[in-house]
Amino acid sequence: AGQYGERYGRRETQFGPFTIMFRPAGIPHQDEIGPNGVRFFEIELRPSWRKRLEESSGTLDRAQEDCQGGELLWLGMKLYREMHSATDELAVESLLGELLANVARMPRERVQERPAWLDRIADKIAAEYAERLTLDELSGEAGVHPVHLSRVFRRWKRQGIGEYVHRLRIRAACEQMLRPETPIADIGLANGFADQSHFTRSFRRVTGMSPARFRGMVAPA
Repeated sequence: AGQYGERYGRRETQFGPFTIMFRPAGIPHQDEIGPNGVRFFEIELRPSWRKRLEESSGTLDRAQEDCQGGELLWLGMKLYREMHSATDELAVESLLGELLANVARMPRERVQERPAWLDRIADKIAAEYAERLTLDELSGEAGVHPVHLSRVFRRWKRQGIGEYVHRLRIRAACEQMLRPETPIADIGLANGFADQSHFTRSFRRVTGMSPARFRGMVAPA
C-alpha cells in the first residue's frame, strides 16, 4: 500500500500497490517514500540461498521488476498468502525457489524431456504427504538443486510443490470425512495440517467450502 520510489545506478522506478521488485544485495540505492507512507512485504535472502544458486551456476546479479501483473508478482502473492495463513515450510520454500528461478541467471535447460527423477519425487510425496517434507529433502532425493526442482516440478505438474501436497492432503481428508465418527480436527492433524484453523483455510481454498459443510454434503444419511 502507498507509493515507493527507488534510485540506483542510472535507474529510477516508481512502485505502487501490487508491484514487485528484486534488487541484488550490496547495490547502493536511494529510497523515496510517498507522502502517505508505504507498506511492504519484504523477502530478504539468506547468504545460504545465494551460495546454493552459485553452486548450480546461477547468479542473482541483476535487478528485476514486475509492475504489470506478470508471473513474478503472482508468485510473490502466493508466497504472501502462505506466510499469512499457516507457514507451511515446504509451500514457502518451493514458492521461494520458483521466485528465484525467475530472477536468477540460471543455465538454459539442456533437456526438454520429462526428467526421470520427477516420478520418483511424485511417488515420495504421494507416500509421505502427511509428513513434514522439506525442499532440501526432496531435492536430495532428486539429485538436483532446490530451485531447479521447484521450477521443473511446476513446468510438468502445472502446479507448485506446496499446492500439490495441499491437494493430496485435502483429497485424503475428503475420503476420511465419509466416516462420521472421526472428528474433523483429528482428520486435519492426521493429514499434516498444523491445527484445525490451518486445515479449514486450506480446505476452503481447494474446495470452496468449509470441512463441516463438505461433511454435511457427503456424509451418509
